[in-house]
Amino acid sequence: MRSPELVLILIACLVAAITGGLVSAHATGIVPSSLSAAVTQQRPDMAAPGDHPLLPPSLAGRDDDLLASPMLRDPEFRAEVERWVRFWETERTEWFPGYLARMTWFEGMVDTTLAAHGLPWSLRYLPVIESGYSTSAVSSAKAVGLWQLMASTAEDLGVEVTHFVDDRRDPFESTAAAADFLVALRAEFGSWFLALAAYNAGPDRIRGILRRHARNAPLSDSLYWAIRDVLPRETREFVPNLIGAMIVASDPEAHGYDVPEPRPFDFDRVPVRGAFTFEGLAQAAGANLEEIARLNPEYIRSVTPDRRRVEVRVPVGLGQAVRDYYASGARGTR
Repeated sequence: MRSPELVLILIACLVAAITGGLVSAHATGIVPSSLSAAVTQQRPDMAAPGDHPLLPPSLAGRDDDLLASPMLRDPEFRAEVERWVRFWETERTEWFPGYLARMTWFEGMVDTTLAAHGLPWSLRYLPVIESGYSTSAVSSAKAVGLWQLMASTAEDLGVEVTHFVDDRRDPFESTAAAADFLVALRAEFGSWFLALAAYNAGPDRIRGILRRHARNAPLSDSLYWAIRDVLPRETREFVPNLIGAMIVASDPEAHGYDVPEPRPFDFDRVPVRGAFTFEGLAQAAGANLEEIARLNPEYIRSVTPDRRRVEVRVPVGLGQAVRDYYASGARGTR
């Protein structure tokens, strides 16, 4: 059981070097009196902590709007984060090493995409709690892929979801779409905590909750915490869960995990036209079938779509072998 001082230290690890101002916007309507004090005043006990030597190096000195939130200095919020830290340290020990290993495949691409969209670097940890960084993850609500996008959301974002191709499983397509979605949610809800709530529960649901329970309240991170009792259970825990997973994943050794060996998601791209099975591609490349499947998760029937020109990924250095194989007239397994 950790002491309250250690709880503060954990949160200080995230905010000490990156404390910043509160970003807020305004909704319309009337805020209920039961919420007004919570959402219109900054609590006096939310003073910024000082520097601490346990600050994870991966989080030090970064300008990050999410981690600059004053809510990370709120005692109640810190207590919830600590509960999630313990969860990731104890109840997910069987799976968390796999999450960290898969993160090494995609973190460079994710970091680049977030930076290109002007998004907080800390959102690189969102796929940890969404999917364990698995392209094949499917939730009970049928959300799919690294970023757990629903089909309707993905299609609105221009992502292909068909019988043969589901680009929610494509790490590149889904990451770009998720970044676009997060930019739009942050612009609408004026707060990263509320934007993340909308990401989890759906923007329509959060709009309805705000209309019913927080009209005219400033849109801020503290509003997310003030209305948490009327949020869906997973959503009220979503941001503390994310911060808790971030603390553990940013410094695995401090929490009982080994740092995984990097395994980049490197490949050669090869254009093909027509239906080619993964078995045929593996034969053409002289590659392992499992590696072909790992590199091409969006082709959900293990075959490329017929009568279309698409690109497939093969292990680095084997692209020319595939081109030569098909140029010779060989077709492989169809």
